[in-house]
Amino acid sequence: MVMDIRTQVLVIGSGPAGYAAAFRSSDLGLKTTLIEKYNSLGGVCLNVGCIPSKFLLHIAKVIQEAKEISKQGVFFKTPKIDLDIIRKKKQEIISTLSSGIKYMAKNRKVQILYGMGSFINKNTVLVVNENEMITVHFDHVIIATGSQSIALPNIPINSEYIWNSTEALSLRFIPRKMLIIGSGIIGLEMATLYSALGSQVDVVDRDNRLLSFLDQDIINIYKKSLSENFNILLQTNINEIIVKNNQILVTLSNTNFDKKEIFYDAVLVAIGRKSNILPLKLENAGVKINSNNFIQVDRQLRTNINNIYAIGDVIGNPLLAHKGIHQGHIAAEVIAGYQHYFEPIVIPAVAYTDPEIAWVGMNENDAIKKNINYEAAVFPWKASGRAIVSNCSHGMTKLIINKDTRKVLGGIIIGRQAGELLSEITLAIEMGCDVEDISLTIHPHPTLSESIGLSAQVFLGTITDLINSKSVFK
Repeated sequence: MVMDIRTQVLVIGSGPAGYAAAFRSSDLGLKTTLIEKYNSLGGVCLNVGCIPSKFLLHIAKVIQEAKEISKQGVFFKTPKIDLDIIRKKKQEIISTLSSGIKYMAKNRKVQILYGMGSFINKNTVLVVNENEMITVHFDHVIIATGSQSIALPNIPINSEYIWNSTEALSLRFIPRKMLIIGSGIIGLEMATLYSALGSQVDVVDRDNRLLSFLDQDIINIYKKSLSENFNILLQTNINEIIVKNNQILVTLSNTNFDKKEIFYDAVLVAIGRKSNILPLKLENAGVKINSNNFIQVDRQLRTNINNIYAIGDVIGNPLLAHKGIHQGHIAAEVIAGYQHYFEPIVIPAVAYTDPEIAWVGMNENDAIKKNINYEAAVFPWKASGRAIVSNCSHGMTKLIINKDTRKVLGGIIIGRQAGELLSEITLAIEMGCDVEDISLTIHPHPTLSESIGLSAQVFLGTITDLINSKSVFK
């Protein structure tokens, strides 16, 4: 079947960025059409990324907390893990949320087309699926096709034993011994999950530092926390991978040993992600990409072609769903005639490991590089009553403050629920508040969130929950 349709706004991709753009466009009175290449809406984030990984990481967290609470006199038996039930529940969650997106699209009268979209020219996209070819003529188009895992050359991804992140989240089995290649956020999150499920996990990376974009004191806390859970081998190369007798023989080498052969039951490749732009045939529309293969856009998310916009992972780092959602709103509003711009001061990020690490804005290294007169104000969770009773006193809250302007430049939290605590610091930076604004805001006690106010008090020298190094009587 061949069809021709016309729409004001076409959105390609139904992930968080795409459906946010489509729904905002419709809410602004624009006739909107949404293209999705898979049979369910929600993109990578909902189907094989953010949501299923956080469901599984929640299970890992409960298992870990059950172990830790034995220190407080409560003992549980060794957990019995039923992968069939876990997989079924994971799929139920995905289906429920995907159905919710479909319902909201229907309620907003957003037309959904299933199939692969590619440009014919700057005003036309061809959508192809098994049953039909649809030519879509549009006034404006928003590209939101996301990203995919980067594969290592000469390694057979998608085999039974060598996985990308999608395969890892499918929970085919729990490996007795598992190798994760890449110590980035995805690699560490999957190490957190599989070690909690019972796997012996090694994480290898060629880099000489773990999470090099974070300050060393944070990394020290993290490494101390995970030392009993899984191993990290830095400055390590993968020389060879061979599937042999239902196992994977991996040859490793690093500065401490010349070569070592180790058998693993599964290998996860988690070395990063790249944009999903190749099937789009952007050259037919004249859209420019940069040297890193991301689409170039201006502050209004417009490409070099006036009526073509791009949002989310396809335009580059950070590859975060919440960034894409915000950009989806901006692009729709610009199309509707608003003079809006994508210009956040900061974008928060979270590693859903155990403990969680959440950060926003500058760290100490950033401040040093920019020659800023700063101070790092730290409140250790070992002085937090709530952290102690919750068995998570190994955490820390840290603010980076400009000593000249007294503005908050950045913040980082390591500990349980760090991602839930970060928004106060993000808001403080966005609104340009003084550190006194945080310090003089009464935080509920006892909570983990009060550690943010207490960090501000450390800077001001008003702290009473720690020895006050700035006391006027010292």
